[in-house]
Amino acid sequence: METLWLKNPLAIYTGTTPNAAGGVVVQGNKVVELVAAGQTPQHSIDAVIDASQHVVTPGLINAHHHFYQTLTRAYPDALNKELFNWLQSLYPVWAGLDEEMMSVATELALVEMMMSGCTTASDHHYLIPTGLEHAIDLQVEAAQKLGIRAIFTRGSMSLGEDDGGLPPRHTIQTEDAIVDDSLRLIRSYHQRDEGAMTQIALAPCSPFSVTTELMKETAYIAKQEDVMMHTHLCETIDEEDFCLERFGYRPVDYLEEVGWLNHRTWLAHGIHFNDEEVQRLGKAKIGISHCPTSNMMLASGICRNNELEAAGVKVGLGVDGSASNDGSNMIAEVRMAMYLQRLRYGSANVSHFDALRWATDGSAQAMGRNDIGTLAIGKQADIAMFKLDDIRFSGSHDPLAALLLCGAQQADRVMVNGQWRVHDGQVIGVDLGQLLSRHRKAAMRLAEKAQALR
Repeated sequence: METLWLKNPLAIYTGTTPNAAGGVVVQGNKVVELVAAGQTPQHSIDAVIDASQHVVTPGLINAHHHFYQTLTRAYPDALNKELFNWLQSLYPVWAGLDEEMMSVATELALVEMMMSGCTTASDHHYLIPTGLEHAIDLQVEAAQKLGIRAIFTRGSMSLGEDDGGLPPRHTIQTEDAIVDDSLRLIRSYHQRDEGAMTQIALAPCSPFSVTTELMKETAYIAKQEDVMMHTHLCETIDEEDFCLERFGYRPVDYLEEVGWLNHRTWLAHGIHFNDEEVQRLGKAKIGISHCPTSNMMLASGICRNNELEAAGVKVGLGVDGSASNDGSNMIAEVRMAMYLQRLRYGSANVSHFDALRWATDGSAQAMGRNDIGTLAIGKQADIAMFKLDDIRFSGSHDPLAALLLCGAQQADRVMVNGQWRVHDGQVIGVDLGQLLSRHRKAAMRLAEKAQALR
């Protein structure tokens, strides 16, 4: 195994406390040493990377996304709408997804995230029309080709609009089909060892798109198979009203009723909790993926990050879908999280360290991982390196703060599992021009299919 020294970074955020101004030593796929300022490694070094022009961080970890939505960015029929109306505008469009669209959308989302410093990506794919039954298989294939760490959540919708749900009938599946495929995916792809590159979680879409029976069955399977669970919860007041009307429960009470209020669960958005619910969530060791850009775009509200963390909730960060964020840029999302949370708590109570923590160890912990998220001895060698040579950084003084305050957009180098996957800002082995051409054609074809069905 080659031993590599990332030497004397311009600045470094490890997520831990040791002085590592002298850099990081990687051996194989693990961090084996943090070097103090002015010191040299204790390990015998095979190769040195001069990091003196780089800000070094743990690889960023995306805890919530919808890759397929890269095909419907800035979609005209969905503009200037809030969540329920926005979804109802887009469900009929997304129902036209096919395997080529799914493959190219996944690849483009992953490449976009890798270029922004992301080393672990989670995706919540819940829309599986006829002909797209192997959507998650296609996603696994794309991630393994690119060499990115991935957590794919097998999403589902079983409650159609004719039964009181939100999605149209042709976008849902039977519960038997959902359960059978969930078990197939776990047994085919879920890796349980330290450093797992591919994992599967179970993810009914939301209270307004699945039945209570499916939520309960998912909790049972997740316990039996020892996998994580994921869903949207408390994103909007409309969802709260839906739960009260249909189930007679507030969303957190419903979560407990169906067996989800436990450490296996992480939630997307998690905005509209009262004080008592915040404490219950913390006691249950729930994880939450804060999705700031999406929450602003759809005017959903602001997650209560500080109170949730203080209560014991594991708070991470997600870009959410590229139809509500219109991007898949993780380092940009870190900046957005810092600023949105400052709007809630004040500038003195949210720092760039907080935002970086949410995007690294916070996301890892939320999704049940303790082998990634920090630069510490024994952790996986997932590392992002950013240069501050764009005009936006000129005149900046604190490099780590400047990474967010001045608005970094792209990583220069990215290492996943001890392997370089991004170099000079480009994903190794990807013809970006060809990928963009395929993706644009797929997006146009999807829109044309939707127009033809009107």
